[in-house]
Amino acid sequence: MTAQYVTPQQETRPPAAAKPVRWAADTVATMREGARVRLDYSAQSLWRVDRMIEEIRREGPPYAAVERVLRGFGAYAGEVIVRQTGAEWWTTGGDHWVRTPDGRLWDPVDEARRAYGGHGSLRLLCRDATAPH
Repeated sequence: MTAQYVTPQQETRPPAAAKPVRWAADTVATMREGARVRLDYSAQSLWRVDRMIEEIRREGPPYAAVERVLRGFGAYAGEVIVRQTGAEWWTTGGDHWVRTPDGRLWDPVDEARRAYGGHGSLRLLCRDATAPH
């Protein structure tokens, strides 16, 4: 049996964070191994994510083929916001939201879908979510 080490941050994370944190980590690993793209949970890294979504969109695969990838990109953007602002993940009806300390709710997974449709940006969502209100 291997020992599991839990960081203080993990101990205090709400249960709603479990899935999106895993989706974000899986996306980071997949991008590093498959696309040779390093994602470091910085706001600047969201430029790369937006570009990758744009490249996928230009290739034109059906939404169903990229739904999980978009979910992972959205979860990654949400985790960037959480780490930068002290926000928390919230979940309702299977949807995952980020609630920033000022009480605003953000839907980074939907923003990734919107970006795929040509009408959204994870970088701009993060900028808005982390700006003083």
